Parts: sequence; C-alpha cells; structure tokens
Amino acid sequence: MPPILSLHLLTEETHLAYVTLREGEDPEGLLRRFQTTMQRSGILRELRNRRFFRTKGEQTRLDKQRSLRRIRRRRNR
Repeated sequence: MPPILSLHLLTEETHLAYVTLREGEDPEGLLRRFQTTMQRSGILRELRNRRFFRTKGEQTRLDKQRSLRRIRRRRNR
C-alpha cells in the first residue's frame, strides 16, 4: 500500500452499521432494521458522493443548486 493511501485511511473515520438479532425476531425484521440504520447513518449517500472525484468549485456549485431547490420547495408549500 502506498504511504499516501495509508495516511488517508488513518485520517478517515470508519462508519459501521450493525444490528443485533433480538430474541424472537424474524429475519425480515432484522433486515428492515438494518436498512433503516444504513439510511440514517448516511453511508450509502457518502458512497455515492465519493464515487467520482469532484473539485471544490464543482461541489460548491452543486451545493448551491441543492440549496436553491430546497428554498423553492419550501416557498411552494
């Protein structure tokens, strides 16, 4: 592993989502709780955001677009 990658891995926070099987719980309930935990933790959103590199300017532009869209939605309510 190159030294830059190992430094990067050491500075990143590791987020793990896990659920424990409750007594008498069916597998569907366990899966549903796990999916909810994953959704709330934002792991998948982070994965989608990091799939491709975005420059700082590009990220700023996307954040501004999201903000304007959110403001427009609030006004139309």
